[in-house]
Amino acid sequence: MANSLLIGKGERDAVLCTNMLSRHGLIAGATGTGKTVTLKVIAEELCSAGIPVFLADVKGDLGSLCEPGQMSEKLQARLQSLGIQDFSFQPYPVEFWDVLEEKGLPVRTTVSDMGAVLPSRLLGLNEIQEGVLNIAFKLADEKGMLLLDLKDLKAMLNYVADNAQALMREYGNISRQTVGAIMRSLLVLEEQGGSLFFGEPALNIQDMMRSDAQGRGVINILASDKLFLMPKLYSTFLLWLLSELFEELPEAGDLEKPKLVFFFDEAHLLFEDTPEVLLDQIEMMVKLIRSKGVGVFFVTQNPADIPDPVLAQLGNRIQHALRAYTPKEQKAVKAAADAFRQKEGQNAASMIMELKVGEALFSALDENGIPGFVDRVTILPPRSKFGTADKAVVQSIISGSALYGKYAETLDRKSASELLQAKAATEAKKEVLDEEYQKELEKLKREKQLEREAPEQRPEPGKPFFPTVELSERDIKNGMKILKDGIAITRGILGILKKR
Repeated sequence: MANSLLIGKGERDAVLCTNMLSRHGLIAGATGTGKTVTLKVIAEELCSAGIPVFLADVKGDLGSLCEPGQMSEKLQARLQSLGIQDFSFQPYPVEFWDVLEEKGLPVRTTVSDMGAVLPSRLLGLNEIQEGVLNIAFKLADEKGMLLLDLKDLKAMLNYVADNAQALMREYGNISRQTVGAIMRSLLVLEEQGGSLFFGEPALNIQDMMRSDAQGRGVINILASDKLFLMPKLYSTFLLWLLSELFEELPEAGDLEKPKLVFFFDEAHLLFEDTPEVLLDQIEMMVKLIRSKGVGVFFVTQNPADIPDPVLAQLGNRIQHALRAYTPKEQKAVKAAADAFRQKEGQNAASMIMELKVGEALFSALDENGIPGFVDRVTILPPRSKFGTADKAVVQSIISGSALYGKYAETLDRKSASELLQAKAATEAKKEVLDEEYQKELEKLKREKQLEREAPEQRPEPGKPFFPTVELSERDIKNGMKILKDGIAITRGILGILKKR
């Protein structure tokens, strides 16, 4: 029989079956109705069951999972009303991560690894600009050049612009204006700190799927209070992380416990201004990632924020209160209520608007995958601390992490930027040598012409006589080849070439 995670109490206990967590879930509700507490309680239960968790901490109050909670009069009253007597506070094993490298271990990936689709979305490129970006990626792959960070990508885009005429036959027209527009978008991303996300060492997804010595699943918390202010970067990063799980993990089938449960907070950002093609890919990924042993919970204010094809994949649902003051809002409440399996006489729409803070409508799949009837439940209090975590505690966890030495320092391998710079330098030296060759060739030709025009050769008084030697053009070229090779080798040995 599958394990069950208790998260609330109503007429029946609100439990999530671990073997159905890969059928995904939804946590919805207006601001201030208790979504964050629900998120913490589920994360605690998953951790205790040995299931790793990934959370994005948008408001800065999830990091306190690393500290034990404290009793208060309000909390004591809530425990009594729920009939809970055996309740103890405890901290949970947490790993802190941060794309901006301020409040956690750095999270990086390479530009090459990410591919062209997600950066196009991140940069807000149009179809033509995305096409040019794809050309840059294709050329990098063909030439074996690594695109590790944004300077590599910019170097490759400059290469595309400089060789637009040569590339036109195979790829079509490439304008400098299009490349310039992409460059401006990259500049904006760099100013926002997005360049920190691209580089090495790249994140190994397995490092987010660990357990501690007691067998508890590690809770991975992404500091997102600043990242969230850059919605495109925030949503693109989470989408990339989800796609990494999809691409990297092997097929696992139906498991008694998922390998990881991924919470996508502020999920509406994932679907805003997203091209139809990308939406189709997201829908497919959500459908298929369950076979990799990953459960995904979308957290948002209103279920209507999520497209119907994706919403249809979410079998476990927790709906906090919604308020409806306009016809549009009332329609949204009815749509949310209709998604639940209701008993005769139940009115889920009215229940949604009557819910108190900390209450929710709950419906989950049983161990056989059958949706349960909707029930009004009170969510259990978390065992960890309410509010924000102590900064000293967080810093201690970060610096003491077993992964600190692996990710703390940035690496800078030889990649596209360096290779293209070297290629440009080599071509510049070749141009200089070719120019010298042409000068010497013209000089020798002039001397030969003068010899032909002179009636006879006479040595000047006091100077040795050197007979005229007829040189063919082939002789001259061979001589200049020796000259060029000698210059190149000499300059390479003495380091002079580096000064040019």
